[in-house]
Amino acid sequence: MSNIHQAGIPIEEASKAAILLHGRGASASSILSLRQYLNLEGFALLAPQAEGNTWYPYSFMAPDESNEKSLKTSLSIVDEAFQLALKHEIKPEQIYFIGFSQGACLSLEYAALHAQKLGGVIAFTGGLIGEKLEPTKYMGDFESTPIFIGSSKRDFHVPAERILQSASLLEGMGAQIKTLLFEDGDHTIRQDEIDWVNKNMLP
Repeated sequence: MSNIHQAGIPIEEASKAAILLHGRGASASSILSLRQYLNLEGFALLAPQAEGNTWYPYSFMAPDESNEKSLKTSLSIVDEAFQLALKHEIKPEQIYFIGFSQGACLSLEYAALHAQKLGGVIAFTGGLIGEKLEPTKYMGDFESTPIFIGSSKRDFHVPAERILQSASLLEGMGAQIKTLLFEDGDHTIRQDEIDWVNKNMLP
């Protein structure tokens, strides 16, 4: 069993869950601090910890083989968190993924590989993973699952073009997509993103 930090409502008592995925060099405890800003009252919060604080070693757009082994392990850790929620009879449509940077990319990738009706996916600065997007590797139907992607138009790590390509692919799989791209060059989570998500996805 991987190291999954838990907070919020005890999972045994919860009817909804959020899986929070931290960025490169960060930690499960740091991403759990988002509960101070997001409307996550009533949620069981599950935050897996990446080994060495990194989900995969290279850029999310590096040649596939360079990240392949680590990414496979990381996706299996995310799946453990998802299966933990299911085991406690939390329905998929009551499970949310929330991630920042590497964690946002991993959230989108896991959701797209297992597309189904989810509570939502909230990706603060991220896109689908791979040197090139390969639509054929993704299966399933999101059945109008809301997916939010927010970022800078000129983020150093996550090109806006990849965000828009990812959004288009996810929309084609039945997701309801909202992208917010900002003029600043900051690699961060903005108050405007928090406000939009709280108003539209976590009421």
